[in-house]
Formats: sequence, C-alpha cells, structure tokens
Amino acid sequence: MKPLPHPLLLLFFCLICCAAACHVSPPPLIKTSRKPVENITLPPGFTIELYAKGVVNARSMCLGSKGTLFVGSRDEGKVYAIKDANADYRADTVFTIASGLKMPNGVAFRNNALYVAEISKIWRYDHIEDNLKKPPKPVLVNGSFPTETHHGWKYIAFGPDDKLYVPVGAPCNICESADERFATIMRMNPDGTGLEVFASGIRNTVGFTWHPETHDLWFTDNGRDWLGDDLPPCELNRATTNGMHFGYPYCHGGSIADPEFGSKRPCTGFTPPVQNLGPHVAPLGVIFYTGNMFPPEYKNRIFIAEHGSWNRSKKIGYRITTVALNEKQLSDEYKPFAEGWLPENGKVWGRPVALLQLPDGSLLVSDDFADCIYRITYNAD
Repeated sequence: MKPLPHPLLLLFFCLICCAAACHVSPPPLIKTSRKPVENITLPPGFTIELYAKGVVNARSMCLGSKGTLFVGSRDEGKVYAIKDANADYRADTVFTIASGLKMPNGVAFRNNALYVAEISKIWRYDHIEDNLKKPPKPVLVNGSFPTETHHGWKYIAFGPDDKLYVPVGAPCNICESADERFATIMRMNPDGTGLEVFASGIRNTVGFTWHPETHDLWFTDNGRDWLGDDLPPCELNRATTNGMHFGYPYCHGGSIADPEFGSKRPCTGFTPPVQNLGPHVAPLGVIFYTGNMFPPEYKNRIFIAEHGSWNRSKKIGYRITTVALNEKQLSDEYKPFAEGWLPENGKVWGRPVALLQLPDGSLLVSDDFADCIYRITYNAD
C-alpha cells in the first residue's frame, strides 16, 4: 500500500483528534465546604442569604400547607422536610423522611399529602406534616413509568387542572424511541389514573410552571450534547394546549436541524421556543414571580435556574436568569439576575437547581452542589 500524501495524512490525524476531543468530558467539579454567598451579585436592593445548610444534593422543592419545606434529591436517594419553627427564615430542623429511593428528584404537595417521584414510580405520603419524625408508609400512586435512568429523574407538579404533570426524559443524548412516553411531559389524575402524554419532542425538562393568568404550561428543556460549545441552545418553551411537539430529536432551538435525525422532519413542523437560552447552560427550575416583595417590574417575570454546563470547554450557566414577556407572551428580555457561583477562576462552588416563592414574596433557591438552600429578598432601603 502506498503511503498517504502528507496533506491527507495531516487531515486524517486532525479528524481523529477532533473526534476524540469532541467526546472528552472536562474534569469533574470539586466540592468545597465554603459557601461564599457574599460573592453572588444581584440587582440593587436584593440580598441572598443561606436558608438551610446540610441539605445534601438538594433538588426540587415544594411547600406544605403548614409551612414545611419538602426537598427531593437525586444522587442521595433521600427526601427532606425542613422546618422553620420560629419564623425567622432560617431552617431550624432538617428531617430525612425517606431514604433508599431511586433518584427521588420530584416532590409535590396536595391535600395534606406529599407526592414523591422516583425513576419509575410516584409515591404519596399522607398526612406527612403531622408525622415528620415517624413518616407514614407511602402509597404507590403509579408504578408504570420507564425504568431507564438516563434523564429518568423527574420534576413533578400539579397543574391548574388538578392533574399531576410528570416528565419522561429521552433515554439517550439523541435518539428516536418506539416508546411514545420518552421525551414527553405526561399527566395523570391525583390517584394515578388517566395517564396520558401532554406534550412531546422534549429532550429533558427538569422544571415547569404555569402562567398565573393564562394558565399555559411553560418549561425549560436541556439541549443535546456533542455539537460543540455553542450548539444547540437550551430552551424556554410554552405549551398552550395538549398535543404539541417541540422538535426533539429532529430540530433544536426552533431552526437547527439535527445532523442525524433532522432530514426526517423539517423544523417548520414543530413549535419553536419562546426564548433560546445559552448553549449547555442546563436550565432546570422555572417560576413566574407573583409576589409583592420584589419591585413591580418583576411581577409575572420568569426566573430560571441555570444549573451550568458540564461538557463545554468554557463553563457557562451556574446562575439565575430572568425572561420578561410582552403582551403577546413573547420574550422581550433574557438577562442574568444572580451570578457568582462560577467565579472568574472557573472553580465552581454552587449550582442552582430549583426555585420556590415563599408566601412573603421571597425566593428560595436549592443547590445540589453546595448542599444548601438560599433565600433571596428585596429591600428598597
């Protein structure tokens, strides 16, 4: 066999090196015991403080009718209950009310009962707030979800229609699946019956909420990996009715055809995002701010917890952003609100996950990397 000419040989090695580099993950993040909350920057008048420490792998949050804060985890396999007995907005006691579960990320509260989502099961803990020291035996609400762990952890919430919404992430980075449940948001009755697909073409949503006036469903979605540092964008989407398709795995960001599956269905056949977010920022929790503590311009503004990139050569995300909407429910502005978990030296010390508005209008933020929960307040003085 004749040797390859020099230019072709060089090209060959370049392609090999590029292919290898595209699939090499950055080194893992290293935890630190210090939580330099004072380094987080916010707009004037806003303050962020620690609300609870030692909440290992704190993820989704919900509030009980008696003021108990329930917090799920993913890697820890636990569900926590946090009490602020003296109402000073500092956690007094952290109970572990469930352990040994399989990625119990999602928690939701309804009629004095806590709903907890594992990978393939939804459980209900009745009268839980009266039994934090000795939790009741859980009731299986629905155990029919897929068992795949890739994107299998779930955020759950009850909608304005009193149905429990449960996402089922794609079991891969990018793929088609014969099982129509994958890459969807599903919903069911509180007793687990009537399970159905509400929206599809959603790669991996770990946060959704409903507009306080229109009651449309809004959700974040994590874009696929291995298309480079700047593609594709993550997404903020809006579902105005059931049956909508948001593009995955064929289309990303509303207009980017997937290199593997894009030829099968054009982007014009899907619902585009309301706002393209940063590439690989990993948007998780999302809420509409409806309280009275923050200035009036924040009323009904969207807050998003960007967990932060894991496979980008330069880290991005690790912050809280806001999206302002106009009268047509289109995005007018997407900008940072709270930053500082990713310092200039690149040594990440925290990763925002979920957001929860308290009755006084302050905002809680969970952090599964710093193992804590923050509280954001506003004071014009």
